[in-house]
Parts: sequence; C-alpha cells; structure tokens
Amino acid sequence: MKGYGQFCPIAKASEVLGERWTNLVLRELGAGSETFNDIRRGLPLMSPSLLSTRLRSLERAGVIMRNEKNGHVRYQLTKSGEELVQIIWQLGTWGQRWVRSDLSKDDLDPSMLVWDIHRTIESDFFKDERTVIKFEFTDYTSKFRYWWIVIKDGDVDVCLKDQGYDVDLTISSDLKTLTAVWMGEISIKKAMREQKINVTGSAWLRKNIATWLGTNYYADVKSAQR
Repeated sequence: MKGYGQFCPIAKASEVLGERWTNLVLRELGAGSETFNDIRRGLPLMSPSLLSTRLRSLERAGVIMRNEKNGHVRYQLTKSGEELVQIIWQLGTWGQRWVRSDLSKDDLDPSMLVWDIHRTIESDFFKDERTVIKFEFTDYTSKFRYWWIVIKDGDVDVCLKDQGYDVDLTISSDLKTLTAVWMGEISIKKAMREQKINVTGSAWLRKNIATWLGTNYYADVKSAQR
C-alpha cells in the first residue's frame, strides 16, 4: 500500500497492517496454519492471488519467513511476527467486547466454523483409535451441509467428503446456533436441552461434549453493550 509519508510509528505500523485481509492472514498464522492451503481454509472468501500478494508483503516487511523444502512451502512467523500477533489477539478482544458480531447471515460461514472448531478440539480426550464426529447444518442443502472431523493419534482433520469411516457422534444444528455456541453466546448443554442442537451417537462423547468440543478463543469476553 502507499505509505503515509510520516515517521510516526503508528503510521509505519499501519503501512504493514492497513491492507484488507492482512490482519486475518496474521490471525491464521498465529493460530498455527503454516501452509498456503491451511491459511486459505481459514479465509474461504479470500482469493488465492490476493493471499499470495499479502504473504509476499508480510515477508518483505520481515513479519514472516517462507521456507521451502522438497517442494513444500511453509510460512512461519519471525520474532517480529510473533510480537505482532499478540497485538492481533488483543484487537480481537476489543472487537468481541465492543463491535462483536450479531451473527447475521453475512457473518456466518460453515467452512470457517468447522475449521475453527477443529483447531481447538481437545484431541487428548480421545483414545488412540479413530473417532469421527459428523456435523450437519440443517439450514443448508448444498455440499456444505455435511462435514466430518476425524481424530486419530492426536491429529484432527476436517473432511468435506465422507471418508467411509463409522461415525461416532453426529451434531445437527442450524449454522447460527452452532456458531453461537462456539462464540460463547449459549452453552452447548443449554442448546441441547432446548433442542436447538441435536446430538446422537456415543453416550460417552455426548455426555462429555462440553469438555472436548471447546469454544472460540474469545468466548469468555463479555460484551460492553450488555
């Protein structure tokens, strides 16, 4: 982006952070995504060409470094980037407190929600054998209606297609309700009691769902408007 023509540190920092999507790219890197495809999965509405542009800009600014080995490229935060991501997390706290989403349709995305959930599932809760959690968004009829999260040996993977494994637990809900649970607007247990979310399958997983499902990083931040 064009510079502000000022020596002010806020102006110089804004030259790095002022471009659209840049803060969200940093969010994904800070959350542990290292490959181009993983970053994209957290930013499904961002075009690949724009993501490439932003990654190059962040590399030039010394915020990230690009490592290529055996044809595989990974992006990692530098010391500068690690410090900057802490500011991004604080920006999110401010956003959740003062300008939090009302979960209107324009703010909802099933792919981002499932991708976000998979990053914070308590994988240590599960035994070594494969566990499959199926999500059904009841207000969708397209290919985005069904999602699978597969947990095995501590690894958690997201699948948009049925891999043929036996499903241990199915969570059925409209997108807004499950997003509200994820963001701490309502507890999963309360949503189940009120039959806003239907959970079927393993009694053990159902009973302990609040333990292993987790919530968003900002779920405990209270709104200043309440």
